[in-house]
Amino acid sequence: MSYEDFIGKEYPSFTAEIEKGRIRQFANAIGETNPVYNDEKAASDAGYKSLPAPPTFSFAIAMDAGQSFNILEDMEIPVTRAVHGAQGFTYKQAICAGDEITGIQKITNVFEKKGGALLFIEAEIGMVNQNGDSVCDLQTTVIVRNG
Repeated sequence: MSYEDFIGKEYPSFTAEIEKGRIRQFANAIGETNPVYNDEKAASDAGYKSLPAPPTFSFAIAMDAGQSFNILEDMEIPVTRAVHGAQGFTYKQAICAGDEITGIQKITNVFEKKGGALLFIEAEIGMVNQNGDSVCDLQTTVIVRNG
């Protein structure tokens, strides 16, 4: 099977319950000082139903669910030959503590550059909340050194 045969493949869905402690930990780790990420009253005053997740938190949800490595495992590519090349986000609505987020990853493109020395794997993860509302789409590019 060639790597291009993986284009369009969807992986099993994953689900994560979003906890206040995890949001606070993530906000602290990225140096976020806005009180809405740590203080319930500040979040409520800003119009959130609970602590909102910082913008790049959705990538942490995907990482916690092992989504960064399942494609490489599936393609039988050693992790030591891969590097995270790019990450994009399309935000649709806030992810908040108490939400249950479900995501599905799909390979959208696979191509080579540099005469086959580099393999690029592009994937998307669509995330919805417990109400079925789309909250975020992630676009990821992984670069693999061939040979």
